[in-house]
Amino acid sequence: MVRRIDRRTLLLGGTAALAASSLPASAQNADEIRIGLTYPLSGNSAQIGVDAQKAYETAAEIINNDYDFDLPLAKGQGLPGLGGAKVRLIFADHQSDPQKGRAEAERLITQENVCAIVGTYQSAVAVTVSQTCERYQIPFLSAENSSPSLHRRGLKYFFRPSPHDEMYSAAMFDFFDAMRKQGTKIETLALFHEDTIFGTDSGNAQTRLAAERGYKIVADIKYRANTPSLSAEVQQLKAANADVLMPSSYTTDSILLIKTMAELGYKANAIVAQDAGFSDQAFYDAVGDQVKGSISRSTFSLDLATKRPMVGTINAMYKKKSGKDLNDLTSREVIGLLVLADAIDRAKSIDGTKIRDALATTDISGERTIMPWKRIKFDEMGQNNDADPVLLQYVGGKFVTIFPRQAAIAEAIWPMT
Repeated sequence: MVRRIDRRTLLLGGTAALAASSLPASAQNADEIRIGLTYPLSGNSAQIGVDAQKAYETAAEIINNDYDFDLPLAKGQGLPGLGGAKVRLIFADHQSDPQKGRAEAERLITQENVCAIVGTYQSAVAVTVSQTCERYQIPFLSAENSSPSLHRRGLKYFFRPSPHDEMYSAAMFDFFDAMRKQGTKIETLALFHEDTIFGTDSGNAQTRLAAERGYKIVADIKYRANTPSLSAEVQQLKAANADVLMPSSYTTDSILLIKTMAELGYKANAIVAQDAGFSDQAFYDAVGDQVKGSISRSTFSLDLATKRPMVGTINAMYKKKSGKDLNDLTSREVIGLLVLADAIDRAKSIDGTKIRDALATTDISGERTIMPWKRIKFDEMGQNNDADPVLLQYVGGKFVTIFPRQAAIAEAIWPMT
């Protein structure tokens, strides 16, 4: 029988094996489970990284101590499959720079001896970090990166429990369709997205869905991420005056967008955002009074606590550390570490390949998470296709779930008020 050798096999069998063989012996034997986490801990997105640290510390507290929660590894101390070994978190600052991310990932693997890496907030950084993990045969768990192309690169060690932007965008258009059926006029869209992989992938997904569902795009604006001015772009949005403005921007750009809209006298009829900056408390602290009624897609709803009290309990644990409620990003980070630790426990090993194989067989029901998902189960590309997005509306200084109907606790306010 002739075995077919493809690009992935060559990648994993060649340089990956060489890289793995160069790891220190201590990386293969440890009484603590060292997990690397790389986030922006300095620069414009530093607060995102700080919030992520608190989320992972919350998850580690659940794993390392004994709690009567129906969550992976909550009951009992540490990882029973590894003799009760405790999780130790090793943080690294990628400074929102893909090349710095690559270097930090390599340092975490070769010097800090981590058995897996979690990250990274920005999808552009996830590209380089996941490639480095692949080379060393170390699992990379994408906690909150949402670019669809990330899981389609033929990587064997890439896993993403949460949705990607095609799934999120489909939920947005499902919402538009439902509103149309109720008689709401939604015909024209204005796409506004930054030029990294996150914004580009999001814009592409929304363009395709608009064509499929019969919506007209009257403005499609790609701008330079972290730009100092958006005046020209906002003038274009104002002239288009679409029924819905759909931004895909990180926090700093989102704040600049809303402030520039106010300066130029443009008020959107409705905003339906691709999360990112629109999920960050810093954004609402800066411009919350100007975005009342804005809508953002999400994977998490604090409203779920009314049906699943454990959500409120975990939120209280996180809030004690951070002073904030869990949001779309931090909730995914908490559950991401629990999913990874569960796989390490089932692998009964800190060997990267064995952890990878355990991740591939993960099957956790939605009821055993803090997320409104059916379950966590990865396909052959490492993507969980059962993570159901929700839409949240910013009302009265808080987020209210408005879609889908089975998760909603309120009707959408349309247009924005």
